[in-house]
Amino acid sequence: MTAGTLLDVKDLSVRFVMPRRSPFGGRPMLHAVRDVSFSLRPGRTLGLVGESGSGKTTTAMAAIRLLEAHSGAVMFDGVDLLKLDAEAMRRHRRHLQVIFQDPYSSLNPRERVGAIVREPLDLMMPGTSRAERTERVGELFGLVGLRPDQMALFPHQFSGGQRQRVSIARALATNPRLVVCDEPVSALDVAIQAQILNLLRRLQDEYGLSYLFISHDLGVVQFICDDIAVMYLGQIVEYSDRPSLFSRPRHPYTAALLAAAPSLARRKSAGYVREGAVKGDPPSPLNIPPGCAFASRCPRVQPKCLKERPLLVRDGGGSVACHYPLA
Repeated sequence: MTAGTLLDVKDLSVRFVMPRRSPFGGRPMLHAVRDVSFSLRPGRTLGLVGESGSGKTTTAMAAIRLLEAHSGAVMFDGVDLLKLDAEAMRRHRRHLQVIFQDPYSSLNPRERVGAIVREPLDLMMPGTSRAERTERVGELFGLVGLRPDQMALFPHQFSGGQRQRVSIARALATNPRLVVCDEPVSALDVAIQAQILNLLRRLQDEYGLSYLFISHDLGVVQFICDDIAVMYLGQIVEYSDRPSLFSRPRHPYTAALLAAAPSLARRKSAGYVREGAVKGDPPSPLNIPPGCAFASRCPRVQPKCLKERPLLVRDGGGSVACHYPLA
């Protein structure tokens, strides 16, 4: 494990066995995540960005073992989570929490929100009394900008932004060290997005939280993330700190994502190269081509790209997986 890191993911791969296409054929293998490596330091935010289907959520869920990985290592505070048995993993759960994308479907509509927020405490901190746990829920409601009297309400009695605040309170109930934010503001309107993002930043500053932040919205990523990993077809193709990635993208796919984003001030940044939006669809993860997976859509493709898979290597202040990176 790299010194000073909270989460260190090495060569993580996730595969899914798919149904047979014919009675006599084999079961195809879907390669959802392929040899992904990254690290996250305490108190920082790492963004996972890319198109839908690029493997962002699968990577994050496998890292905290809500999905089982096929291979690799996930070092959390010096412990490989992938090697823990069920009971040992259960003890680590209190330090690993999730804020899901849809704040309505992730909350039980038949439970009052006070009970929803208290549930992690009931399961993971049974040594405390019910009164202590209820008091803690009241503190959490105040922390995320809700009133204690709202604990008696049901999820449908809240607005979308308030429901997401309930989800944040639930995620913080056990004093986690790492929170996976899976598109936490994509289902909200712009004004509410700003409120939730500011709340997440304030909580991070106050409690030293580390976020693994999944998003396809580059404006949101630019606002909240310290470091960014760009994913394409289950791989990280570029890894960099925020200022470097937005001012000087090195991978053609990253540049295309930035060019496709509507009205971003970084387009005027010195050194930014506009490559145009990505055309076509990515290859099927059931039949990944040899060489660079982005080659069929890349405007800079060369014969070498079709034959040899580029590795993620250091490039300036970050890393890039491209035979011919942008200058």
